[in-house]
Order: sequence, then C-alpha cells, then structure tokens
Amino acid sequence: MISLTKPLCVFDLETTGINVVHDRIVEICIIKVNIDNTEITKVWRINPTIPIPEVTTAIHGITDEMVKDCPTFKEQAKEISTFIKNCDLAGFNSNKFDIPLLAEEFLRADVEIDMHKVYAVDVQNIFHQKEQRNLSAALRFYCDTELVNAHNAEADVKATLDVLKAQLNRYDDLPKNIRELAEYSKRYKAADFAGFITFNEKNEEQFSFGKYKNQTVTSVLLKDPGYYSWIQNADFPLYTKKILTAIRLKSK
Repeated sequence: MISLTKPLCVFDLETTGINVVHDRIVEICIIKVNIDNTEITKVWRINPTIPIPEVTTAIHGITDEMVKDCPTFKEQAKEISTFIKNCDLAGFNSNKFDIPLLAEEFLRADVEIDMHKVYAVDVQNIFHQKEQRNLSAALRFYCDTELVNAHNAEADVKATLDVLKAQLNRYDDLPKNIRELAEYSKRYKAADFAGFITFNEKNEEQFSFGKYKNQTVTSVLLKDPGYYSWIQNADFPLYTKKILTAIRLKSK
C-alpha cells in the first residue's frame, strides 16, 4: 500500500470542456486518504457561470438546469482549499488537465494555494508507462471490474484510487512513497502546471513551446522583453502567467 507522510487527495473534475483557460468546473469529487488509510469522500456540484455545451453534457450527464441553483466555485473555493490543504494530490490525467484547471479556478476566486510543496501522482501516466490504456481499461485490467457511470466525478475518482492501489500491489518496482511516485508519474518537470515552462538539465526554467522553445526564460526576457507582455495578454493559463512573473521579478 501507499506510504503516506500526509493525507493524499485523489480527485476528479467534470467540466464544461477541455480548455484549461476558458472552461469551468461543474463537479469535483475528492477522496481524502488519511495517514491511517481511512477515507473521506466529498462531492461538490458547481454552477460554472457559463453554459455547458450539449456535447459535454452528453459525456458527464450534467446539464445547465442541474447546476443553475448550485453555488459557484468562488463561493465554495475556501471550503475546497481547506479540505485539500497540507495534502498531496492524485488523479487520472491530473497533471495535464485536472490540476491546471483547478489552479485556474482558485486563482479566479482569489484563493491562494501553495502547490510548491505538493506532490502530484498521475495514475494515467503510471498506466501508460506500464500498459498504454484509458481509465476504463485500467480498472478492467487491474481490478477485473467494469467502470459504471464513467464521467461521473465520484465514480471516476473511486476508480482512480482503486487502480492506484492495484498498481502498487502489482508492480514491485513502483515506489511506495508519494514523493517518488509523483516523480515516476511525471512526463516532464514543469514550473507551471500546464507545462509551458519546464526545467532544463541545469534546473533552469525554459520555454517548452514556440520560437523560443528550449531557451531559458531569463535569457528570452532579456533579449525580447516584449515576449513577457505577449504571454500576459494571450490565452495562457493564469498560473503560467503567475510563474512567468515570479521568474521575471527574481531575475531583476
């Protein structure tokens, strides 16, 4: 089983779409695994304040009518942040999608969260490194059971936790502590959540995209100061912009 030094929050989001910058959360489920392996499950239904596209409703079953009287994320942000405070995180495809989008929602709600000391385990990345499948296939492969109510946040997060437990039991070479497991499940080391700013071999922040790909952030901002303004005014995640500003201030 997992070796925990602090609680682990396994979570899943249902959203209005897959754009980290523009889309919003409509449901979040978190299973908090305490150090003694007891579990607490919390589900929040959220009014996203923007329409839920029919194509998205067809996936998770949540309609505008179902959330119109629910509190907004901003109204529930402090409760959610308190629940996950001082916890590590885990999810399925969470490093690429759920964590960046959750961070965006917290920033829009003006709720400060410190992610620098949080280890994030992405169960999908472990699965892809071992077996190359999706969550339904992972549950079938590891737990010999079918995923019922897929794209329901609580069903998905329970399946994710079951798969993680099964992975740890199945593979002797997988680390059992969260810090090493988080490192194993990373695809790359990123300064921001979305992976627009990564680290090079010297542990220096570098851009991972565009005309300055693989060039250090400090060197780019020195030779092209306007690049900072372009990113700040473009459709990049708020957290990416926050990290870029911190690097800029640090280098002055």
